[in-house]
Amino acid sequence: MGVRRAMALALTEANSGKRPLFTFGPLIHNKQVLDLLSSKGVTPVNDLKDLTTGTIIIRAHGIPPQTRQAIKKSNLDIVDATCPRVAHVQAIIRYHTQKGATAIIVGNKNHAEVIGLVGYSKTPAHVIQSVEDVSALPELDQVFVVSQTTQNELNYRKVVDALRKRYPDIQVFHTICEATSHRQQEVRGFAGLVDAVVVVGGFHSGNTLRLAQVSEEAGLTTFHVETARDLDREKLSGMKVVGVTAGASTPNWMIKNVVSEIEGIKGKKEPALTHWTKKSLKLLLANNAIAAAGAFFLAYAAAVLSQRPMDFVFPFLAFLYVYAMHVLNRFLDRGASAYNDPERAAFLQKHRSFLIVTGIGAIISGLALSCFVGTSTFLALCAFNVLGIAYSLPLVPERIRNRHAYYKIKDIPGSRSLSEALAWVAVIVILPLLESFSGSPQAAIISAITVFSMSYTRAILFDFFQAQGDVIVGTETLPITLGERKTLILIRFLIFLTACLLVSSPLLGLTSSFAFLMLLPLMSLSLCILAYAKNWLYPGPRLELLTEGNFFLAGFLAIIWRYLG
Repeated sequence: MGVRRAMALALTEANSGKRPLFTFGPLIHNKQVLDLLSSKGVTPVNDLKDLTTGTIIIRAHGIPPQTRQAIKKSNLDIVDATCPRVAHVQAIIRYHTQKGATAIIVGNKNHAEVIGLVGYSKTPAHVIQSVEDVSALPELDQVFVVSQTTQNELNYRKVVDALRKRYPDIQVFHTICEATSHRQQEVRGFAGLVDAVVVVGGFHSGNTLRLAQVSEEAGLTTFHVETARDLDREKLSGMKVVGVTAGASTPNWMIKNVVSEIEGIKGKKEPALTHWTKKSLKLLLANNAIAAAGAFFLAYAAAVLSQRPMDFVFPFLAFLYVYAMHVLNRFLDRGASAYNDPERAAFLQKHRSFLIVTGIGAIISGLALSCFVGTSTFLALCAFNVLGIAYSLPLVPERIRNRHAYYKIKDIPGSRSLSEALAWVAVIVILPLLESFSGSPQAAIISAITVFSMSYTRAILFDFFQAQGDVIVGTETLPITLGERKTLILIRFLIFLTACLLVSSPLLGLTSSFAFLMLLPLMSLSLCILAYAKNWLYPGPRLELLTEGNFFLAGFLAIIWRYLG
């Protein structure tokens, strides 16, 4: 949390265009992140003497109060990104040392966080690292102990036990960050379950180094890698199950890259068919074919729910439209893709020409097919295509862009998921009604609400997966603007209302009993949200496939209903 918060604050400042922008020391111990911040104009400094203007960001590790006072006396604006956990430890030290107690800090005396903690002590503080250091401490009367927030949990317990023998009245504070404790417990829990553990994170990150140490102490074959390039593919290929963990300062895109690389290694015991199937599904996810196929099946289900005479023309139009818009907007709005899903970004770049041609081909094919349906359908589909492409294009002349915060539709906070859901409703529900309205108006409205609810939830869920990359490039999706917790409440409430509508509509004679069957994909979609919220599944291909599978389920239920019911 502390690292995410520091990154979010730094990126918000960088994306706002404020210059010059500095961090007091490196923001976090990760070379790739520091390179990213540097590319956005954020410069780390260790000395204030030459700085006269700009904004300085206090890093997650915190700083001594004397340094903070020096910054306040300068003309620099301050953004405090100190981790709240670290600030809590600082407050403990300041409060108890003001009362005459002596602080013992378990940690690395040369680490930035510990240097900051020592600065808050009003009495001489003692920094130790191991049980062996306890005997070197002087005789003390009033003593308390805290730890660096990223310390090894077992080591801290051993040191505390030794301190209690030396100072029976010592006051102990458990100040190791919960995330750090959980990561270390999880790594120990890998014992007996995996053939090896890959620890992802900076080679100079103390937090990551301790994770690797914990893994080795648990008797696990351990690989500490900074990027996917550091993986030993030959050794990993001989293993069946590989555990992956990461240091606190490791960004999501680096973890995803490593996980994707490991998944791409064919294990010696893995059947060729299984390996080929996994690669094929990832390929179909990357080129948006599965999303488009999901739109096809949802369009069929919407037709049954709307009680319209059925043909496959409109589901095909939905397939072609969704494929084209998803592919072309990927290239028109490439900003966050390298951070959200590096493997997919590399795939898109490699097959750029082919995908653009097929995307344009899908638009042309859709328009040609719509000509056979009718003029209204053709004109409406033309309008939908223009609006879909306009989403990522500048709508404000270049000379006046600096005066406007939003010069693309995509720049409007929360617009991405909403625009996508409305587009699905337009092509799946509204388009088939333009030539000749048949069926029940009430059923059509209920169908539109159901399609919106499912497609909007899907879009929001994918926004969660892509949040870190969106923060980096400054895309204000709903989870970023509203916050993850509130957004989860919103989509759960939306699903609940839609479920109530589907239950009541057949009872009131507004739709057929097929509405009851549509509860299955809706509830299955809510389980995908729960799997994400509870961390049951890592936000990757598996969770994506399960999410897209709900749209296939809706279509299959509709086919069964129509042909067997």
